[in-house]
Amino acid sequence: MALYEHVFLARQDLAQAQVDALAEAATKIIEDNKGKVVKTETWGLRGMAYKIAKNRKAHYVLLDIDAPAGVVAELERQTAINEDIIRYMTIKVDAHEAGPSVMMRKSERSERGGRGERGGREGGRDRDDRPRRDRDGDDA
Repeated sequence: MALYEHVFLARQDLAQAQVDALAEAATKIIEDNKGKVVKTETWGLRGMAYKIAKNRKAHYVLLDIDAPAGVVAELERQTAINEDIIRYMTIKVDAHEAGPSVMMRKSERSERGGRGERGGREGGRDRDDRPRRDRDGDDA
């Protein structure tokens, strides 16, 4: 059987229990067709880059699947019919990620640092560190 990652975005006005029910329904479709859900992750309500069907946010859910291709076709057919799911994507992968996905690992994101560490500028230089220029463009 092949390995897949299936991510779907559910409407923002759904309760968490309804989102969990959508994930359970997807799991049932897969298991009824002799597939297996290896891992389910709910990434929560997150903002999107642009509006989709008047939604600025969506509930994100990831399913790691071990199933034949026919199961994925049926899952995508059922997902497309569901009005509560605004987007979905299924990707065939070589291997599932061990442990939590990147979206669930908050410790790595905080260790990378950001603008606060270097004062918000590349190289840590402020405006006062720049050489002064005369009106004609030459350095002073």
